[in-house]
Amino acid sequence: MDPELTIVIPLYNEVENVDPLHAELSAALDGIGRSYEVIVVDDGSRDGSFECLKAVHAADPRWRIIRFRRNFGQTAGFAAGFSAARGAVVITSDADLQNDPRDIPRLLAKMDEGFDIVSGWRVHRKEPFFSRRLPSLLANRMISGATGVVLHDYGCSLKAYRSEVVKTLRLYGELHRFIPAVASWMGVTVAEVPVNDRARRFGQSKYGITRTFKVLLDLITVRFMLGYSTRPLHIFGGLGLISGGLGLLAGLYLTIVKLVLGQNIGNRPLLLLAALLIILGVQMISMGLVAEMVMRTYHEAQNKPIYVIRETLE
Repeated sequence: MDPELTIVIPLYNEVENVDPLHAELSAALDGIGRSYEVIVVDDGSRDGSFECLKAVHAADPRWRIIRFRRNFGQTAGFAAGFSAARGAVVITSDADLQNDPRDIPRLLAKMDEGFDIVSGWRVHRKEPFFSRRLPSLLANRMISGATGVVLHDYGCSLKAYRSEVVKTLRLYGELHRFIPAVASWMGVTVAEVPVNDRARRFGQSKYGITRTFKVLLDLITVRFMLGYSTRPLHIFGGLGLISGGLGLLAGLYLTIVKLVLGQNIGNRPLLLLAALLIILGVQMISMGLVAEMVMRTYHEAQNKPIYVIRETLE
């Protein structure tokens, strides 16, 4: 029989954390009273992590190990784990033991209230303020404002999802931190619970301040996917109409100056700007039409639905 819970953990160069991770997860999950499996995705580790994982798997068959040929990133690790998951509830966590496995029952209790996604909220973080917490605070506010899914801590990997939510997702790039927002188009219900944040005991963090810039770029992608993925002409065409309209107004003004006032307009920068705006407007509208055709091909070729049904009563 399939387990009730699946724990998905991407791992990269965490050889010192494998055994403590197994011990803490087993202690936390064995007392829940639900069947479970743990899927650890070795993201191309080179420090002996896979050998430790093999030993854990041999001792505990509930641990399933997926090994990548090279380092593909955390998003790919989550995607592989979601694809292989068999549990009705999928829980994600980091392998560095900063997430506390003892918080898992708290996530499950909140999910039992009827929520589709329950996200951990690291209220008291143990990381430096200026290099980690401040960029995270700004990023969380921007993501919440842009996507409409308000969370205090998008960066916390400790989250619980219903299986039908993650099974329909297609993750690319660095979109793992936006999963609640990406899934929001399905009309999911999202909640947060405070969780414990612990300092890293072994190894080094794989993230730095440069992650903030990646978040900004990924946010643009997510905002477009949520708002315009099925109607790209609305954004490209809207920008094109604004640009073309400003160009036509500028051209009309210059026409009046030339015909009514009799002034020379050949050496005016506004003439070049008007022509540029009109050309740009035509290009944006054309790009929107091409995007519409690409979008329709994408949905129809894959038979990808534009809606998701929660339940049917017959």
